[in-house]
Amino acid sequence: MSIFVQSTPAPRPKSENVKLVSIGLAGVFVVLAVAQLYSYEDFPSVITSLGLHDGRPLSDLYAALLVTGEVLAIPFLLSMRLSRAMRFVSMTAGWLVIIAWLKTAVIVNVTANAVTNSGVLGATIPIVPGWWMVCFFMVLALMSAWASWGMWPAAVGKNNT
Repeated sequence: MSIFVQSTPAPRPKSENVKLVSIGLAGVFVVLAVAQLYSYEDFPSVITSLGLHDGRPLSDLYAALLVTGEVLAIPFLLSMRLSRAMRFVSMTAGWLVIIAWLKTAVIVNVTANAVTNSGVLGATIPIVPGWWMVCFFMVLALMSAWASWGMWPAAVGKNNT
């Protein structure tokens, strides 16, 4: 018996579609994270301009948590060898990032802020916010739910390795 955490192979996806959805979602998270990290020094000011927080320190924290969550979500989606606890953390990080972006999209669209950059791709590529953001992150939420159902970390049975 070892006192160290042991990595285990990921459970087999319940279908081939689950694998494709999870790889697609991982690709979206990679694009978001790389674009946000490319000009990260300006990303907190983009978050501040959205009007979500009163000050720069909270925007710095929010920006850091968003990027960290996007990167943390990738190992679960790519079915990497992880411990069960890390697999849950990775899956939950994906959920939390999508919820945070969905909340941000709704707030930006409901308030009357004159925002020129949604922050989805950081300060690298300015994208005007709109209701498309809400639809986009709702689709990502459905993809995340599908991937989580199909690759549930605590799955036990003869189909799983």
